[in-house]
Amino acid sequence: MKLDSKIPEGPLKDKWTNYKNNIRLVNPANKRNIDVIVVGTGLAGGSAAATLAELGYNVKAFCYQDSPRRAHSIAAQGGINAAKNYQGDGDSTYRLFYDTIKGGDYRSREANVYRLAEVSANIIDQCVAQGVPFARDYGGLLDNRSFGGVLVSRTFYAKGQTGQQLLLGAYSAMNRQIAKGKIEMFNRHEMLDVVIVDGKARGIIARNLVTGEIERHSAHAVVIGSGGYGNVFFLSTNAMGSNVTASWKIHKRGALFANPCYTQIHPTCVPVHGTQQSKLTLMSESLRNDGRIWVPKKIEDAKAIREGKLRARDIKEEDRDYYLERRYPSFGNLVPRDVASRAAKERCDAGYGVVNNDTNEGVFLDFASAIQRYGKQEALLKGIHNPSKEEVESLGKKVVESKYGNLFDMYKQITAENPYETPMKIYPAVHYTMGGVWVDYNLMTTVPGLYAIGEANFSDHGANRLGASALMQGLADGYFVLPYTIGDYLADDIRTGKISTDLPEFKEAEDSVKSMIDTFINNKGKHSVDYFHKKLGLIMWNKVGMSRTASGLKEAIEEIKVLREQFWKEVKVPGTADEMNPELEKATRVADFLELGELFARDALEREESCGGHFREEHRTEDGEAKRDDENFAYVAAWEYTGQPSEAILHKEELKFENVELKTRSYK
Repeated sequence: MKLDSKIPEGPLKDKWTNYKNNIRLVNPANKRNIDVIVVGTGLAGGSAAATLAELGYNVKAFCYQDSPRRAHSIAAQGGINAAKNYQGDGDSTYRLFYDTIKGGDYRSREANVYRLAEVSANIIDQCVAQGVPFARDYGGLLDNRSFGGVLVSRTFYAKGQTGQQLLLGAYSAMNRQIAKGKIEMFNRHEMLDVVIVDGKARGIIARNLVTGEIERHSAHAVVIGSGGYGNVFFLSTNAMGSNVTASWKIHKRGALFANPCYTQIHPTCVPVHGTQQSKLTLMSESLRNDGRIWVPKKIEDAKAIREGKLRARDIKEEDRDYYLERRYPSFGNLVPRDVASRAAKERCDAGYGVVNNDTNEGVFLDFASAIQRYGKQEALLKGIHNPSKEEVESLGKKVVESKYGNLFDMYKQITAENPYETPMKIYPAVHYTMGGVWVDYNLMTTVPGLYAIGEANFSDHGANRLGASALMQGLADGYFVLPYTIGDYLADDIRTGKISTDLPEFKEAEDSVKSMIDTFINNKGKHSVDYFHKKLGLIMWNKVGMSRTASGLKEAIEEIKVLREQFWKEVKVPGTADEMNPELEKATRVADFLELGELFARDALEREESCGGHFREEHRTEDGEAKRDDENFAYVAAWEYTGQPSEAILHKEELKFENVELKTRSYK
């Protein structure tokens, strides 16, 4: 198999424009005769379904939730990037492109990233027109804030609810088309296989999660927008239902899976508090605009805090180590996520953690300075020239509340601590996955007619995603990229006619799904699905997590193989197949995680370098930073399924850098 990224010729800034000018189109009358399946209705899938239907295609949209409003995109908090330069601080399309390439540690395609930066401004206009309530400044203009890894303010936001508001915008656009009959919505349905006919994706097999019925659905093209695979770690910031099944099923049918080892560890999450915990909670990166991260300078102070003998406010300013500001003076608390996460781990591993859990993992995120600064500003604005300490604090807290109030409320609900009075305790956790299904410039996988968009693909973030870029990519793919590129492929299908679900390929795929389900239902095991998922998560976090070694990865691969064999022999799934059965749903998903986990570890073992979120302890600089090997590893690792993860074949897409210089990332 030879990978063809289909990147257009010509200068970087002209590639997308020239591409659109020369692409084949489908006549509006012919679009009425073409069907498209969209799996997943988050920001990527929802925006794609709405736009394709608006163009005239017949869309079938599938989500396992009871409504598209429940997609995990709703959990995104801090904002969405766009190069509009409203702040006049030097932003531009090229600056966003460069920051994204650099933030991804030079492991992403130039052409895809530049296109993302180019269409970013359109996203904001689209969403404002839909009524998304972005924050505005006093003059009524859209407001911006800064995120990690950049020196400008380009992040548009809606308090700490940006994902929710953007998703409601896409959902309203979908509802318009559902009402017109152009989108047929299948809630509480899960895709369990893709159907390939004559080498092309022509439909899916889905399970009705309410009745248990197995259904065949045909189309001229299939689009996967089902999100990432962070839940392979069990504990992550993802919704508990988030899974890899759609992506993994198409991988097993011929779509290459790229860079599975590129996983993002988010630095600001509520720390683990017990063995019975089912998920972790993200605290938005936007908090690092005003929050300062620190640990005590003295190890005895850290120990006293863990034991409850000291409180954060008891530690004097001169006895605090604002370690990000110390190590990275240029970017301070707004270094990229991988850098901030490793720095927190280093301090906690050295004994300076402030959370009393099994591993002492936790650092402070402190808003006292911001409250003082904002309080003094507000006092001046109100004509109070000699405010009391209480007045300053009261005014400052109101400003902080206006920016981050819902996040502070959420933290208090979870921890029973008031972050206005005492610093938040945070620690890194698994968040986003930069790896995913390999796609070309058209967002098509290695299977013709099969597309992957948003977090489900690998294309834009390299080895580390900059904050506020997930929403940007999902909406760029769905609103502004896929609707163009898919037309070029579907131009060949205007005379094809309806795809029959009576074809033998549909029966074969349906029988395969039923066989898997029967195996689970009839298995006489003794352990729950979660029993195995938790064991997998521990292996992944301990040996394939924030730092990795060759020996640990080899152990992980073998341990996952053994666990997978045990899973198929000993898992117990109560209930029947012809009813609502959440344990059966989990079983099919964990089966995929147990295969992905092995490929994940193998990919990390093969990549003998450190880059972005992939940190191999054997490959670090003298000051402990990630050390890339551009001579040998400046490529996309795309894996071909041949029967077992251990037998997967590695294909390499060499990355070419013609517009940026490959150099060591520095945020100092």
